[in-house]
Amino acid sequence: MTKEIIDLMVDGGKAKTNPAMAQKLGPLKINMIDVLNKINEKTKVFDGMKVPVKVTVDTKSKEFDVLVGTPPVTQLIFNEITLKKGSPTPDKLKVSNITIEQVIKIAQMKQEAMCATSLKAAVKSVIGSANSL
Repeated sequence: MTKEIIDLMVDGGKAKTNPAMAQKLGPLKINMIDVLNKINEKTKVFDGMKVPVKVTVDTKSKEFDVLVGTPPVTQLIFNEITLKKGSPTPDKLKVSNITIEQVIKIAQMKQEAMCATSLKAAVKSVIGSANSL
């Protein structure tokens, strides 16, 4: 039983065929519409954010499984403070403020995916990302 793992970055709930996706899924000869429907179904809670998705395909039986990750920290920050774009000069122009409670919430969501050994380290990492935005 041979399995292929394809990593994709899609818009939450709005995945559609594009050349990059066709190039990755096309050679496996699976039904891309079924894959996209399943991805959209599983990522609709992340509407408006980029979400990492892993598609595991059994090359013999053409069955597939979709595993959805959590969005990147920057996407979670943008969503938490309802911001469209970061500052062009983060050291001089501040575009928004984020509370420590929001930072802790994001750190708890991403702690498993981060290389942080504690919640304190994860919070510091989120603060660093917010500072660079």
